[in-house]
Amino acid sequence: MSGTALTFTIHADGRSIEETLLIRTAVIAGWTGRDKAALEKHIAELEALGVPRPASTPIYYRVAAARLTSAEAIECTGTDSSGEVEFVVVAANGRRYLGVGSDHTDRKVETYNVTVSKQLCDKPIAPELWDLEEVLPHWDQLVLRSYAVFESGRALYQEGTVTAMLPPLELLAGYSEPFEAGAVMYCGTLAAHGGIRPALRFEYELEDPVLGRTIRHGYDVATLPVAG
Repeated sequence: MSGTALTFTIHADGRSIEETLLIRTAVIAGWTGRDKAALEKHIAELEALGVPRPASTPIYYRVAAARLTSAEAIECTGTDSSGEVEFVVVAANGRRYLGVGSDHTDRKVETYNVTVSKQLCDKPIAPELWDLEEVLPHWDQLVLRSYAVFESGRALYQEGTVTAMLPPLELLAGYSEPFEAGAVMYCGTLAAHGGIRPALRFEYELEDPVLGRTIRHGYDVATLPVAG
């Protein structure tokens, strides 16, 4: 089975090692909010705008593993795409690791076919991972944050604790396929300050204030012309 090779610095058992992992399965978990009443309200708001109701909550979208990248830049067609910070779970070596990525998505296509929109853009992921078991005891204190760089400058785009989303083990339990070595799951995001909008550059991070560490990464967004 084919896949894409990504090199990570893995922090676990008190040491850090660099390892190249073969990623064969990539999953984007959507509608992962913990507050079911707020989730239903948001679904109804989007339905009024013509966005179809998800078949389930959460819902799991498969994308090509080749879409995952730790590159410093991605290319997107047109100006309708944008990033969003998400915590990411990676299965490897008989363990589960925690990282952070950006579910960069074409927002125009998203209004009429979410599955296709997820496939259209590369999915950046930071080249560092933590042992998931090390953070589960203080999970709700982890913080997700992103910054977007516009022509007007750099601005805080998203910020909040992971309590906005279902915890990782619950999300993994809801996935109907085996989550085995070589699998990656993006696990949900936060509201954007000032609304969703495209940027020249997107920077994202996952902070662990208890253990005093942060995973950071970012990428430039190159816009390809739409010829027709």
